[in-house]
Amino acid sequence: MKKILFALLLLSAYVTQAQIVGKVTDTKGQPLPYVNIYLQNSYIGTTTNDDGNYALSVSQKTEYKIIFQFLGYKTLTKTIAPSAFPYILNVSLEEETTSLDEVVVNTSEDPAYRIIRKTIAQRKENLEKLSEYTADFYSRGLWKVKNVPEKIMGQEVGDFDGMLDSTRTGIIYLSETISEIAYQKPDKFTEKIIASKVSGNDNGFSFNSAQSANISFYENTIELNAALVSPIANNALSYYNYKLDGVFYEGPKLINKIKVIPKRPNDRVWQGYVYIVEDDWQLYGVELNTTGAAIQVPFVSNLMVKQNYKYDTTNDFWVKISQTVDFGFGFLGMEGDGRFIAVYSNYDFKPQFTKKSFTNEVLSFKPEANKKDSLYWKGSRPVPLTDEELKDYIKKDSIQILRRSKPYLDSLDAKSNKPGVLSILTGYTYKNSFEKWSVGYEGPLPNINFNTVQGWNSTAGFTFNKWYDDNQTNTLSAAIRADYGIAEDRLRFTANILRNFNWTNKLRISLSGGSKVAQFNDSEPISPLLNTIATLFFERNYMKLYELNFGQLGYSQEVFNGLHLYAKVAYENRKPLFNNTDYVTIPFDDVSYTSNNPLAPNNFNNAAIAEHNIVKSKLRARINFAQKYFSNPDMKFNIGDNKYPELNLSVENGAAITESRYDYTQFEASLNQSISLGNKGQFYYNLKGGTFANGEGISFVDYKHFNGNQTRVGTSPNYTNVFNLMPYYNFSTNKSYFEGHVEHDFRGWILGKIPGINQLNLNLVAGAHFLSTEERKPYSEISVGIDNLGFGKFRLLRIDYVRSYYNGGSDGAFIFGLKFLDLLGL
Repeated sequence: MKKILFALLLLSAYVTQAQIVGKVTDTKGQPLPYVNIYLQNSYIGTTTNDDGNYALSVSQKTEYKIIFQFLGYKTLTKTIAPSAFPYILNVSLEEETTSLDEVVVNTSEDPAYRIIRKTIAQRKENLEKLSEYTADFYSRGLWKVKNVPEKIMGQEVGDFDGMLDSTRTGIIYLSETISEIAYQKPDKFTEKIIASKVSGNDNGFSFNSAQSANISFYENTIELNAALVSPIANNALSYYNYKLDGVFYEGPKLINKIKVIPKRPNDRVWQGYVYIVEDDWQLYGVELNTTGAAIQVPFVSNLMVKQNYKYDTTNDFWVKISQTVDFGFGFLGMEGDGRFIAVYSNYDFKPQFTKKSFTNEVLSFKPEANKKDSLYWKGSRPVPLTDEELKDYIKKDSIQILRRSKPYLDSLDAKSNKPGVLSILTGYTYKNSFEKWSVGYEGPLPNINFNTVQGWNSTAGFTFNKWYDDNQTNTLSAAIRADYGIAEDRLRFTANILRNFNWTNKLRISLSGGSKVAQFNDSEPISPLLNTIATLFFERNYMKLYELNFGQLGYSQEVFNGLHLYAKVAYENRKPLFNNTDYVTIPFDDVSYTSNNPLAPNNFNNAAIAEHNIVKSKLRARINFAQKYFSNPDMKFNIGDNKYPELNLSVENGAAITESRYDYTQFEASLNQSISLGNKGQFYYNLKGGTFANGEGISFVDYKHFNGNQTRVGTSPNYTNVFNLMPYYNFSTNKSYFEGHVEHDFRGWILGKIPGINQLNLNLVAGAHFLSTEERKPYSEISVGIDNLGFGKFRLLRIDYVRSYYNGGSDGAFIFGLKFLDLLGL
């Protein structure tokens, strides 16, 4: 009975409002996926699914000429005159037989080079024909995993909320969108999603978007994490070899099938085939693939892009009508694959745009976009669901009500709420999913560290989280934590509460207070883990601390698009701290601990500060010019715009409770940006400057401190906020200052061209850093390094040689970049 019911549902998915249905196969009877099917001289069409099935909506019982087009197969035209619906039309496509008979072969050069040069010469003209348009857009995304291990690095993986079957295989993401898009060169784009569907979540919004699917090989580079050089880019002949594989005709048009061969496989390049129309010098289709190494996403094993174009007689141009992106991936024992389908229709290349046609809102959802019923989708999706996809929708949609029920959520919680053997040390969380809250215990084991003030120390505490909607956009969180140091024999407590009201304007209010040890530089340039290692094994106690007893109120909100405000006001009591231990794991005869006074490392009796009280306030504005964003009814996602920098302006004020000498005001501004230079890499800069008013007698805590690094270990993805050889507090100032950082990641542009080295898929990185203060001579650093180091899929290492210059002297050292520490928050 279940099989009969499923068959009926499958049939209804094809025939409801889709009057012409059928299957497309090759001459051996094998189904052909993603064949383009459209009515002649129109954009009314559809595409076959993975099973070769299609459904084409028509409105009248009249004569139709239907075109079946697929790369590698002869285009087929069928003329039909249905007298009743549904009309079943199954077709078989013959493989295209390419020939070189009509090509005059020059022994000195393959004919493909002539075709490529002419296509490159007309690249800008072809781009101009796509300078503005509107279109209808459909996309579908699918992610599948298989043989998922039950544990990864000792942690339970689970069954992805019931998505995996008994073989640990299943679809973890299936989603569709139908939208209206508009584009105007060079970068104006908008997408209005009419319908959005996520399997198993009738309140969800799809992540598919037309802009992320916009892969144009007429551009010099294609941005897919890295900038890949197009086979018809201006400089393509420096990256590719070409071979004419054959020719065939599409009506009167001669189509050249050209094999694309990378000169250096580990460049940011493609390989495969491009199909170019003779005399038009435009793309007829592409079948190109690349690797995870090329796009520098190691867990991606392969990525293939396939595009199909049709001739638009009105505009005398070949336009893209479908695209598929297939990929495979594997990481930590988990493997899988996925596919994103894009179908374009109803192009208008002469739209009547106005000044209001484009805003910074790149993507938005129409009201009730995620509430469309199955009848709407059956009549609107241009690519029928496969059997597997239909089963996934039926299964997940049928149990989603069950998933929200109290018995189901309680059963999931009962499994996850079981404490482990080491929970008392590592932590434990108890969750009530139905009532939307959780309480947690943070164990001391993950937070054990060492410093010379506290000795061995650790933190433990309790947390509470409450969310008021399914998407967790409206939340309340609270925590209380205790910190104890053995050598200091002191227990301190802190507590905080945070109310996050939404993810639209991101309004947040926080209240915190307690007692803690704090670094003089509140940017915390040295992590507790690195300080522990440096202290215990090398007697380098770089972390300098004071006691902070405080109560603080915080606020942040995006006032309007591009302007984010942050404000805080706090009452602070600051007390000096001293070393309480000289324990070391490996003693060095010529090395000993310094004092906890960053101003006098050899003075163990006097502190850098005296105890005092102060009311401290700070207001910061973050301005992102021309900020682009996505939005749905629940959230707003800022995506920035690398054409413009980010500007930060802040004013900080200190009002002393007793002594006026601690009063001060500090003004600061910063400008930072990441600029893509195509296949030549990524350029970063970060410029900061500031000054103090009435800062002569202020506490050392309130000085401007700069992020130094004496551990010789880097943890950030790039070094645009740190001086890697500068002592942590030598240049701290209470006067005017300026610092600048620039870094360029060549992303394989240089090393990818060197034989032998290009097999390693490494990135050359160069940087420069400068600091100027009123009291001291300028300090500078230059660096050159290698990024993307690692083994297999783990490419999170980097090494730089840094040279510093100050007061006529120079010093150099290697910095070992461990980027995974930043990802892990260590």
